[in-house]
Amino acid sequence: MAWMNQERKAQLAPAIKAVCTKYGIKVSLAVRHHSTLVINIKQGKLDFIGNSNKVCAEKYRERHNPSRDYIDVNPYWYHEHFDGDALSFMKELFAAAKGELWYDNSDAMTDYFDTAYYIDVNVGNWNKPYALTNV
Repeated sequence: MAWMNQERKAQLAPAIKAVCTKYGIKVSLAVRHHSTLVINIKQGKLDFIGNSNKVCAEKYRERHNPSRDYIDVNPYWYHEHFDGDALSFMKELFAAAKGELWYDNSDAMTDYFDTAYYIDVNVGNWNKPYALTNV
């Protein structure tokens, strides 16, 4: 059963913050419904939205609907939506968010879901867009 609490978040926070510092990104961490670690990417040097729009336009042409202010990152398919430094950051971020605590024994074919916790990553939010900085 997916379980996340403030203590687990506190265990994962130093590794997540280290990745963010390395790339010049500011994030906030939260716990939602005692099952999900939420990482909100607020601002930084990497243009996640521009990068995602470019990669998705190349890969999915007519099906691509460009993101404007924020992105809800799909934790299973982020590697298909980013490239370059943005992809490197996402890989390191998800690795840090999983840490030693995460496991996934789920089997969708038999409708069996067993994971340590869920991870939601948001680049900006619907009411506060991602701020690209030049610093």
